[in-house]
Amino acid sequence: MIEVCAAFIKKDDKVLICKRPEGKNCASLWEFPGGKIEPGETAKQCIVRECMEELGIKITAGRELADTVQEYPEITVHLTLFYAEISDGTPKDYEHSEIKWVCIKDLYKYEFCPADRKLLKIIDINSL
Repeated sequence: MIEVCAAFIKKDDKVLICKRPEGKNCASLWEFPGGKIEPGETAKQCIVRECMEELGIKITAGRELADTVQEYPEITVHLTLFYAEISDGTPKDYEHSEIKWVCIKDLYKYEFCPADRKLLKIIDINSL
């Protein structure tokens, strides 16, 4: 099982989502930014690093919102989602085919990767 974490980055009533690029698993599906936890790294350290690498922003990682396990044909992923806020910078698209700020109430209109879709069913987006 691979340990992965993601950031629910909120700004006002919007949240940042990213579209996976062609050639990767779940290509063209939306996800919350994040990635694989490296050896010796905590989940919060991981999302801080991943957001810097993939989006060029510094974030402050907050509380854990939810976690889930998703079995894909080639791998099983344990994904943990953390609340986060940008502390410095403006998101730029370095890794994804598209990034977008969307209203929290509209998240369900986007086609997310299976693990991220499970997280959306778990969390109470109205309380965020």
